[in-house]
Amino acid sequence: MAGGTSEGEGLTERLKRSTGRYAGKAATERHAERRRKFLDAALELFGAGPGYQATTVAALCETAGLSTRQFYEEFRTLEDVLAVLHLEVNDYAERAVLDALAQTGDLPAAERYGSVFRAYAASIAEDPRRIRITFTEIVGVGPRMDEQRLSRRARWIDLIRTEAAAAVGRGEAADRDYRLAAAAFIGSVNGLLHDWAAGWVDATLDEVVDELVRLLLALLRSAE
Repeated sequence: MAGGTSEGEGLTERLKRSTGRYAGKAATERHAERRRKFLDAALELFGAGPGYQATTVAALCETAGLSTRQFYEEFRTLEDVLAVLHLEVNDYAERAVLDALAQTGDLPAAERYGSVFRAYAASIAEDPRRIRITFTEIVGVGPRMDEQRLSRRARWIDLIRTEAAAAVGRGEAADRDYRLAAAAFIGSVNGLLHDWAAGWVDATLDEVVDELVRLLLALLRSAE
């Protein structure tokens, strides 16, 4: 019949063509699932396996159980995958910190910052692959990743400056410009957690967090 479907066309193909759905899932759902599989595979390869520099698109696809064609439908390059993972880990940690700040507003400074940094450390350290992505694999990749890493670092610095301003308002900190102090503190956080994750620091995570809290309290302490 003119304009009709051919006898060889199956019901599945007609359904896909007419509704954009396959096996009960819309195209957007299928893309989201494939994207997540690629990201999960990359977290394993970049964060626990050979690392970003030693991973190929073919190896990532094999680990994800998907094809290279499907990879290029979701990403342009492996660097795109690394960029998304880095942002995900930072977003997860940021939510943990903001939640801890919201829940500890009435506590004394030492208790509040202890809770906040334990929340941050737990969000990163509960999966060692996240530490490697955040503090190792992202470094030295290229200008784009350097810009993203520094941009996220700037967000953390702004968060510390905001908290310092709140501490000033509560009479817990000296009234001064905390730009350099916040940058130095974030550098200490990144460096210490990187070295701890690499096994270069002989301490428990709780001991690392306690030291970071002491550093922050010293930073905020009123000048003599």
